[in-house]
Amino acid sequence: MTKKILSIFTLGLILFSFCSCKKAENKPLENGRFLSFCTIIRYHQIEITREKSLGWSEVEMHSVEKAKIFREKIYKACPTAKITWAFSWLALTDKTARYSDIRKYVAQCVKKYGDEMTFIPGAYFPNAYNSTEQVNKDMHDALKIIEECVGDGYRPKAIIAGFLSSKNQKYLAEKEGIHVCQGNIFSQYAIDNQDGDGSPCYPYYPSIEHFCKPAQNDSDFVDCVNLDGWTVDFLAGRREGFAEGFNSRMGVGPIETVHKFMRKGDKQAGIKKGLDQMMHTTATHFDTGFKLNGFAWIVNCWEHALPLEGLEEWISMIMKRWPDTKIITHGEFGMLWREQFKHNDFDYKFIQTGSGIDGSDADKVLYWYMNKDFRLAILKQADGKDEGKVIDFTRYDKPAQEPTTMTRKWSLLGDINQKQTRPQDKPVKISELPRESQEIIKKRYPELIK
Repeated sequence: MTKKILSIFTLGLILFSFCSCKKAENKPLENGRFLSFCTIIRYHQIEITREKSLGWSEVEMHSVEKAKIFREKIYKACPTAKITWAFSWLALTDKTARYSDIRKYVAQCVKKYGDEMTFIPGAYFPNAYNSTEQVNKDMHDALKIIEECVGDGYRPKAIIAGFLSSKNQKYLAEKEGIHVCQGNIFSQYAIDNQDGDGSPCYPYYPSIEHFCKPAQNDSDFVDCVNLDGWTVDFLAGRREGFAEGFNSRMGVGPIETVHKFMRKGDKQAGIKKGLDQMMHTTATHFDTGFKLNGFAWIVNCWEHALPLEGLEEWISMIMKRWPDTKIITHGEFGMLWREQFKHNDFDYKFIQTGSGIDGSDADKVLYWYMNKDFRLAILKQADGKDEGKVIDFTRYDKPAQEPTTMTRKWSLLGDINQKQTRPQDKPVKISELPRESQEIIKKRYPELIK
């Protein structure tokens, strides 16, 4: 009898251990710090169709020699890093030695480093200039070219797009078997060639109604992990475009930081200032955000046409300060998130005090709450002497619709939007919100409602 009891007890321990292991396996992001890093190789700044482009040519800014220097800098800063290379249609199909040599080299990087070679439809903003069907065709044909270029049955796990409609993301998942897309740019409004404010800043499954809206249920579900384009400073990001003379996209991106400041006066001082801002934004996630969410994620795009100043330094600084950081491709990170989150049961929280650089106000602190039901931002004074005001309350349980015509206006503006472009966007105390809104918030965060 005693042996039988012991056997049952032993079996129980084995089953408990097995279940515990399975649970751990299903949380690959837990206690992890991740950096998804990509670069974009284009022929023109914006390739709105296969034949028509906007902006300047980037041809002279690309070469296989620069590609090698670029990759070596990353390797030097972090030998285990794996990055994503995204090619525009023309960069993928151009027959000259310049681009064919770059493609061959990147294919080698896929095999040598575990990098990802993929496609960027439109070289950003494909839905602003193309039909849903044409974007699908561009992605399908480009994926075939990439498969042939790399060989050995290779297929990328992610597409880079800037913004991509939920219909196109649904096509990626169901027809192409790709379940990760860099398909939104958190807080982008009145800048570049397309608007798309309204989404969470961390991954989510989009609704069939709108790519900025997290899916609400199984019938509303697009099985494609929607990733942000690059991590921005939350305080800078609450502004409209270049309001007050600041760039609302400032964060870890080199255009708005290192390369902006190095052009103003002392080059080395400018690089340092840019790196200070990049590290401040990174720390918002890798320090505070890590504690709040149980994992942390930074995403960046260093367009290949840009200067390389600051590239190696930023990654080296990250690895020195947070040596456990994993630098992986967009596809790999998205699939890890997909393994851990089967539904939109995320609950992201962020707290950021300003850096004092440009639009990152040193006297302010911003609290963000993001979940399937809504996103909520509360702006307070850094001295803690005020209760703060709601600057964004975007409900995701309301119907949404993507544009039916080609336009730059793809934002999902909620009851109150952080950009403050409408009369209704005037910040209010949380106690001044409609009773229904307060009840919705209270269900998630009762501590916020007195």
